[in-house]
Amino acid sequence: MAYTVPETIRSSATAGERLLFRTLKNYLPDDYIVYYEPEIHGRRPDFVIVGPDIGLIVLEVKDYTKNTLFQLNQDEWSLLTSNGEQTKTKSPVKQARDNMFHIVDVLKKDRNLVQLEGKYQFQLKFPCGFGSVFTRLYQKDFIELGLYAVVEPSLSFTRDEIDPEHESFSEENFFEKLSNMFIIPFRLKDPLTKEEIDNIRYHLFPEVRISAEFKQPVPYQDQLLLSLHDVKAMDLHQENLAKQIGDKNRLIRGVAGSGKTLILASRAKLLAREHPDWKILILCYNISLARSIEQMVAHMMKEPDSLFDFNFTNDVAPNERENHNIQVYNFHAWLKNELLISENVIPNMIKKLENGEAILPMYDAILIDEGQDFDSEWFMLVSHLLNPETKSLLLVEDRAQSIYKRKRSYAQDTGLDFRGRSKILSINYRNTAQIVKFAWDFYQKHSSLKNKVITKDFEGEIIAPQSTRRNGVLPALVRTDNFFKEAALVAKQIRKLHEEHKVPLAEILILYRVKRTYNMDYIAVLQKALQKEGLPLYWLTKSSDTKRSFDKEDESVKISTIDSSKGLDFQAVFIVNIDNMPFALEEDKEREASLLYIGMTRAKEFLCLTYSGDSEYTQYFDGLIKEANNQKLKADKSG
Repeated sequence: MAYTVPETIRSSATAGERLLFRTLKNYLPDDYIVYYEPEIHGRRPDFVIVGPDIGLIVLEVKDYTKNTLFQLNQDEWSLLTSNGEQTKTKSPVKQARDNMFHIVDVLKKDRNLVQLEGKYQFQLKFPCGFGSVFTRLYQKDFIELGLYAVVEPSLSFTRDEIDPEHESFSEENFFEKLSNMFIIPFRLKDPLTKEEIDNIRYHLFPEVRISAEFKQPVPYQDQLLLSLHDVKAMDLHQENLAKQIGDKNRLIRGVAGSGKTLILASRAKLLAREHPDWKILILCYNISLARSIEQMVAHMMKEPDSLFDFNFTNDVAPNERENHNIQVYNFHAWLKNELLISENVIPNMIKKLENGEAILPMYDAILIDEGQDFDSEWFMLVSHLLNPETKSLLLVEDRAQSIYKRKRSYAQDTGLDFRGRSKILSINYRNTAQIVKFAWDFYQKHSSLKNKVITKDFEGEIIAPQSTRRNGVLPALVRTDNFFKEAALVAKQIRKLHEEHKVPLAEILILYRVKRTYNMDYIAVLQKALQKEGLPLYWLTKSSDTKRSFDKEDESVKISTIDSSKGLDFQAVFIVNIDNMPFALEEDKEREASLLYIGMTRAKEFLCLTYSGDSEYTQYFDGLIKEANNQKLKADKSG
């Protein structure tokens, strides 16, 4: 079954389009992508198909009947409307051909997608084809009307060739014909890689772009070609959701690492592009996440539709706000800077708004990340400042990451009904399978909410994560004699990761639960250990100013509380001083389990937990170490 974008075809699609959509979805291989009516640089072809072994095909769909056709040639068709009038249009095959060449012209600019030498120099390294689909005409109609004289048989489908219910339909013939819809057919020696398919998606759909390393375009034998490296694009599942969110109020519930924040930022960008006159607000709970979202949105908004217009000088200051209609705040900064109020006056302000006694800024769209940490009154305030005409409110949450006790009734808090307007993201894209299992096993063991886990149904508390099966190394557990040894070990491991595994310092994070106790300044010990190894560091949570000045790309090891790491991710994460968890002064043990789960799921590839004392959690980890040692002994004996 092919992957379709969108997942389901819109109800307003023609009957013929719905039929072809189902046939393509059900009869093409699993690794094929089928786009229905994608918007590609100003054009909207009916279907675009990308297959690793065949390349790219554009299809134009027509519901013409025999009575519709009047006068036809290979370039232009005269049609009869229902009231008997004549209308002229470009031939369906020519429409498909022109859309294909429009796509080819976009893709041929990428040095990674063209052949640089030989007979087909500067041509795409994979074939591109096109064809037309006539959903209400059969092969016998084509023969009777002589349509094959103006429509190449190999470049067209008739109803009996696409309808599985028709007696003459053949899955083999359908796939074979689709595979040959090329003027110059050639078979790929090697199938397109995931990276090459991501490159294609990156160029055709700006909304899926996350990042890429750009190099200045340079003439290559009189051709100006783009040189892109380390291209990152949304996963197809994330792309589907970003494009399908729809208007009005929506709720997205997702596991850690499912791309919730990325989808929220992408949605904000789409709204800003579609409605340049809208005032758009993004809110979250913590300062560092707000800064991260602000940087993400700024990067998305400054990226031009044409990559040749990209600013390669990097002369834009990192703190410079982009000129767009999106504001990003953590909730309390928004109260202070935009509403000019404090949290304690929110109940009174809501009453004034309800009675028409106060005027505050209104927003056409509001997007909220970390919705699980927002208080009911915060939602009430936000809903009063949302344009009642648009009702464009997007809430994003993961209750497994909830670290504050909030009673939740979105319908009551916002006055909006989210039934049938919610999506669940259960696939973890961020972490390796080993990290996902390690973190989830811990959470299930120590969370009192483990009996409220849900899988597919909306009603419930916690979403069980599914791994993408991206494999990596097992998380490391290290017990030492004291925190000085712990810090020294972490610093040495960071240098090793950086030098031997080429992990950038900007992609390394140290998390802590407790900054200082009566007998130990943990941050001071960490700083000294890192300095001894010659490693630059940035203490993200030293103050509100350091949170606001946070730049993830800065080439330094980041140090942060677990609370402030929510929404962030790093290639390597070290969580130190686990013996201070659950924290003795914290009465809410549920919060502690959520905190450590959050910390673990910040790590994309490498996760290391260290401790030098005893607690409920270290007893659990000691048990894992003992179990691993026993398994190793058994393996050594059997070997």
